[in-house]
Amino acid sequence: MEANENTIKLYYNTEVEKLAMPEYGRNVLKMVEIMKGIEDRAKRSEQARAIVKVMETLNPQVHQQENFEQKLWDHLYMIAGYDLDIDAPYPAPHPEVINSRPDPIPLNTKPIKARHYGRNIESIIDLIASEADGEVKTAMIRSLAIYMRQQYLIWNKDTVADETIFADIERLSGGRVTVPEGLELSKIDANANYSRPGMNMGFNRSGGNNGGGKKQWVNYKKNGKKK
Repeated sequence: MEANENTIKLYYNTEVEKLAMPEYGRNVLKMVEIMKGIEDRAKRSEQARAIVKVMETLNPQVHQQENFEQKLWDHLYMIAGYDLDIDAPYPAPHPEVINSRPDPIPLNTKPIKARHYGRNIESIIDLIASEADGEVKTAMIRSLAIYMRQQYLIWNKDTVADETIFADIERLSGGRVTVPEGLELSKIDANANYSRPGMNMGFNRSGGNNGGGKKQWVNYKKNGKKK
């Protein structure tokens, strides 16, 4: 709105130039603009060092970065639109480098053969397949089978036969791993509770999903603490 001599004109962020570095605020931008207008190069450089000190105060988390002092000077150049003629302790950054996008991280698009076991299982199977037959390989297969049984019980049924797990190992390995005859897994503890992540909140380990655990959770909700 237009203002007369007795009123103050209001400015909105949508009406002014967008900040290149919003974390430093618009006052720092004004300081940089004034600094750029100083004709004497030595005084201009001195003012730039003072502005960097202000920026360091306004953005203390920059200390967590490696070479933070150079980062601050890079930020000064960015605020100035890379148009600075000063004596700086670090070389001026190039806009095409600062504004370049990082190289994309290649994603593993290979489909997972068995989602309830996870992708890492396939890598473990590859490792076991490269192992020579013997006691070590048998122990590795047994450990893998126990872990796969646990994952199976989390996402599928309440019980699973060892033969099912053995068959999955051989299938996922493409026949490269053969489970030794007579291999037995340790028995499942009767108190074992295989629950999906986040599905057992509020229940203690001993209570499991029984009535006692539920009672404790109800008391927790009512009183703000467990009885």
